[in-house]
Amino acid sequence: MITVKGRVDHVVVVGAGLAGLSAALHLLGAGRRVTVVERESLPGGRAGLLESGGFRIDTGPTVLTMPDLVEEAFAAVGEATADRLELIRPAPAYRARFADGSRLDVHTDGAAMEAAVEEFAGARQAAGYRRLRIWLERLYRAQMRRFIDTNFDSPLQLAHPDLARLAALGGFGRLDARIGHFVSDERLRRVFSFQALYAGVPPARALAAYAVIAYMDTVAGVYFPRGGMHALPRAMADAAADAGASLRYGRSVTRLERSGDRVTAVVTDQERIPCDAVVLTPDLPVSYRLLGRSPRRPLPLRHAPSAVILHAGTDRTWPELAHHTISFGAAWKGTFHELTRAGKPMSDPSLLITRPTASDPSLAPPGKHLHYVLAPCPNTEVGPGVREWRELGPRYRDQLVAELERRDMPGLGAAIEEEVLVTPVDWTAQGHAAGTPFSVAHTFPQTGPFRPRNLVRGTANAVLAGCGTTPGVGVPTVLISGKLAAERITGPRATRTPRPTPGGSPA
Repeated sequence: MITVKGRVDHVVVVGAGLAGLSAALHLLGAGRRVTVVERESLPGGRAGLLESGGFRIDTGPTVLTMPDLVEEAFAAVGEATADRLELIRPAPAYRARFADGSRLDVHTDGAAMEAAVEEFAGARQAAGYRRLRIWLERLYRAQMRRFIDTNFDSPLQLAHPDLARLAALGGFGRLDARIGHFVSDERLRRVFSFQALYAGVPPARALAAYAVIAYMDTVAGVYFPRGGMHALPRAMADAAADAGASLRYGRSVTRLERSGDRVTAVVTDQERIPCDAVVLTPDLPVSYRLLGRSPRRPLPLRHAPSAVILHAGTDRTWPELAHHTISFGAAWKGTFHELTRAGKPMSDPSLLITRPTASDPSLAPPGKHLHYVLAPCPNTEVGPGVREWRELGPRYRDQLVAELERRDMPGLGAAIEEEVLVTPVDWTAQGHAAGTPFSVAHTFPQTGPFRPRNLVRGTANAVLAGCGTTPGVGVPTVLISGKLAAERITGPRATRTPRPTPGGSPA
């Protein structure tokens, strides 16, 4: 593995999101002096916090999987997750609601899920689920250490027996078809393939290897930190500070000072911070601008779809909603065509509805409730641009509320007391390319060794981390990206990704 040469005693990490904080903890554990610079007034990055009218709103991800990766980050500085954070396991992990009125509770316990599938779709589908679960576990074992939790220096690293194992498992076929090999019920196929959307590829075109995301969700388990998802970066930042890191908030990086091919200082709008190496976690265009160069690629980067998010603080709730509810529309293939090719908001949307107050009522005032509605939408490269979304956003919000009232949440509009609408306008203002928080899509030419590297030619002591680089999008992979960035500076450490184990208290 290629590592940063020369002196690397003091590392400046730009960005206190999950990737930056993961990098900081792993660097601290390896004995480096670490300064973290963050433009906002608090840690979190995409996993931020907004307080409005007594509601504590998570502005980023709402699903935490693979808590062993969190444990690994805390362990780097001699701590345990339980010292800093209480993790709840929502039960069920998800509730899937379909346009035909049917409903399936998704459990991560194998026996419970098999029983639920049998009641939902019959004994044959339950047997298929049992085989699917075994396949997902094998797929995870074949991929994690060799293809996800690793720094690639060359595509030649793919030449390993694990690649043959992945091929033998059908990992290079198509995701939807492979899931269909186990369960033929179209509703079940959706439950185990919708995750590909957040990787930026429709299930019919995505590699079957991306079912590893379904493994993380439906086998390894779904968790929620008490205090909201923002409690995770807050706990990581506190652990980093206690381990000796200097965290400097409210500072925007304006430029990097260089001497030859090395960065010698990070300059903010308030100070100059000398350094021996730097970890950059902003979205790729921002990091490349700071470095003064972008890697050459034979084809331009393609970005994942974006999302419209409605945060709604309400005076009531709908008990039929679980902590996480996936509300599927009748359309499916056409939906992905609209999002990735036609560039239109979904005409028959499938939505993720999160009700965090189902697990932690303290996130809202007494008697109130918090709901988070995520509606995938085209990014600004293929769909409406920022100017169009400024006009479209309020209308689309009204359409979403009307659709939710028709499906799962009657009376929603009248129940809203506080709300925040987030559209590609806001993602663009935060510096996310193509107006999407999901960054670069996981097409084959943008995966593994073909994804933008965390090392950039022409700069000897700068490393990238975050969802745009290795290994990719999602909370688990972003935590790994921070660790991989740290290893580029410190060299690999003895501890590697552990196998996930059940834990946490049920909601």
